[in-house]
Amino acid sequence: MNSNSPDAAAKPHRPGLGVFLDLASVDRGDLDLGRLTGACERWAFYPATAPGEIAGRIRAAEVVVTNKVVLNADLLGEAAALRLVCVAATGTNNVDLEAAARLGIPVRNVLGYATPAVVQYVFAAILSHYTRLADYRASVVAGAWSKAEHFCFLEYPIEEIAGRTLGIVGLGELGRGVARVAEVFGMRVLVARRDAADERPGRVALHELLPQVDVLSLHCPLTAQTRGLIGATELKLMRRDALLINTARGGIVNESALAEALRAGLIGAAALDVLTREPPPPDHPLLAADIPSLSITPHVAWASRAARQRLLDAVAHNIGCGLRTV
Repeated sequence: MNSNSPDAAAKPHRPGLGVFLDLASVDRGDLDLGRLTGACERWAFYPATAPGEIAGRIRAAEVVVTNKVVLNADLLGEAAALRLVCVAATGTNNVDLEAAARLGIPVRNVLGYATPAVVQYVFAAILSHYTRLADYRASVVAGAWSKAEHFCFLEYPIEEIAGRTLGIVGLGELGRGVARVAEVFGMRVLVARRDAADERPGRVALHELLPQVDVLSLHCPLTAQTRGLIGATELKLMRRDALLINTARGGIVNESALAEALRAGLIGAAALDVLTREPPPPDHPLLAADIPSLSITPHVAWASRAARQRLLDAVAHNIGCGLRTV
């Protein structure tokens, strides 16, 4: 067929086999998969994939989609038909990027899909903490309000967030979204400097920022430079009533140090949506029953239905765009 014919122009190449290794980590049966299924000629959708199953499942795939399944150099090298890896997430730390580049396999992630959901989570944590929602709910359930002398039960001091200082580590898409809403609430925003060479206006060295903030919210990627970024030294620099929020990656915070800091009252509270190991083992240091003022949720800050739908639609878009450059 003449390559200049209308038919040729109207029918861009679609990859043959696409494999989604852990679809159930994104879709619980409540999403529309139409755009995704149309991105490849055929699909193998796996709810989850154990390490020993990866090689066999991706061997004939032209496109592999992974949320958290790890693709190392050996696995990538054995997948002879592989033309594109799509990460159904923002972070790409589960893919050996150097090996992929060496093999000529593009890796595409997704940015911005979860910004409204993550911002909502951050402020749910902030507002719940300063309004003492959990404490008041527990007191009502326990019958304390029923026994109160007055119409209101002022057992727990409620603070306002207007005028408080929010520190942000990582002013990317998510960090900027949090900063915008913080300013609407009347909060002062400080941003941590990436490194000593970062001379952008408004940036503050981390060790200078920590003593100033009422709330510290982490939005940086997990890299060799950010692993353990918030450890015992940094926690000691924070205010004794400060709130630490981590919706980024668990490894950014030294979890044993955080457990001890909360026990010792070195910081006021922590709200975590991520841990170094997920799911965590039962003996994880932050799951101990004696740690006060700690809220842990199971990596769901990003997971509104709307955000998950945007994610899958963006993966479908990345498949089309990614293969045009191969």
